[in-house]
Amino acid sequence: MPQDNINDLNPYLHGLYRPVDREIAADRLDVVGEIPRDLHGGYFRNGPNPAAPPTGMHHWFDGDGMIHGIWFENGEARYANRYVRTEDLNANGASPLGGIFEPSTDAPGRKVHYRDTANTDLVFHNGKLLALWYISGQPVAVDATTLETIRTETFGGALPGNMSAHSKVDPETGELVFFDYALYEPKMWTGAISADGELTHFQEVDLPGPRLPHDMGLTENYVILHDLPVIFSEQAIRNRLWQIHVADQPTRFGVVPRKGGAPKWFEFPTCYVYHVINAWEEGDEVVMTACKMVPNGFDPDARYGPYAAMADVLALRAQPFRWRMNMKTGQGCEEQIDDALSEFPVVNCDLTGRKTQYSYHVVFDDCIEQRFSGLLKYDLETGARRRHDFPNGVFGSEPAFAPRVGATEEDDGYLVTFTADLSGNSEAHVIDARNVDRPALARVKLPQRTPAGFHGVWAQGI
Repeated sequence: MPQDNINDLNPYLHGLYRPVDREIAADRLDVVGEIPRDLHGGYFRNGPNPAAPPTGMHHWFDGDGMIHGIWFENGEARYANRYVRTEDLNANGASPLGGIFEPSTDAPGRKVHYRDTANTDLVFHNGKLLALWYISGQPVAVDATTLETIRTETFGGALPGNMSAHSKVDPETGELVFFDYALYEPKMWTGAISADGELTHFQEVDLPGPRLPHDMGLTENYVILHDLPVIFSEQAIRNRLWQIHVADQPTRFGVVPRKGGAPKWFEFPTCYVYHVINAWEEGDEVVMTACKMVPNGFDPDARYGPYAAMADVLALRAQPFRWRMNMKTGQGCEEQIDDALSEFPVVNCDLTGRKTQYSYHVVFDDCIEQRFSGLLKYDLETGARRRHDFPNGVFGSEPAFAPRVGATEEDDGYLVTFTADLSGNSEAHVIDARNVDRPALARVKLPQRTPAGFHGVWAQGI
């Protein structure tokens, strides 16, 4: 097939994933239902949106980062979307770094090997949004009231390397606790940025070999690093991200004191984990809950031609598990919470690193493409779940939990998510977190389509 037409077969450039070409802002959005007046803040979701039509092979993760945001106050809502102005986007096509299907390269003065899009995750720290990239890139600071890019954030030049997506903010201290990893060396790093933006801790952790972790756990006193059995073949050493296999070796979680010290490693049966639900401490035990990957049951789909393998890898399927790690005895145990399939879990971020009873997950449509047909609310203690289904042909985003103004209970608040349908319409849905199986309280009509994307965050009072 000619290169010009190869992306006609790429499912992640069409339909729900088709990029938008406008950056807009709109106030006083139309609403079906009623926005609660005790909902005050902003919901922001990141995702890939190529600024120029891709040429050659294009991975979904290559798209330039675009943040869609909706702000609520006094029963009204406003919307905006903006590109994350990374160094590579600002290069206007002249970046020396290529996409994921191209061999990785080194560029003078750059700390990344692939085009750094900052399109994966968002955290709210020190009054700003930080846009993060999952292959571990340079964080980008974004104004949480306008979505305008402020700068590539080096914390006054103190950031030693990169910062991976799924770094986390401690709600009690305001610290941003992060991790970084090397693509070509058996090393990982963890560190902390204070509430006012100062690097306060940084340490290196040795691994048996180079790894590709995706997330980390955070408790009041520990970071939980993931040494997952994803091993890269020798022949793929310079194009390793997409020629991988799961080795027949244990999964290891390394519990590292947040203020510094050697990790204590715990071994568990082989598995891969994309997303942590939450982690906390119970006596001598460190507890981590996460979504453990299971086979998706799909065969590569010939409709996608050279993109069949990408589509298969992106068809995530996982189940919620709990791991207990005893810091005194060195013993660990793994417990399954439920057998339903779900992913992209979120909790009330005011309790990050502390024990939570509830989590909220997306439900995948029965389709090889990554689209979310509903939400699950879990009771992590009992495994009980309640389900919210989007209307037929409507698909959601990773939600964020928004505490009700004045809330005193963990689940006293709302879930906010963007939705899109197959005909090109988008809304923001506000759902009662205590009654997730009921219809949305409010459906806010958005002025343009929000393509399917990755992770979101809530910022209270913005």
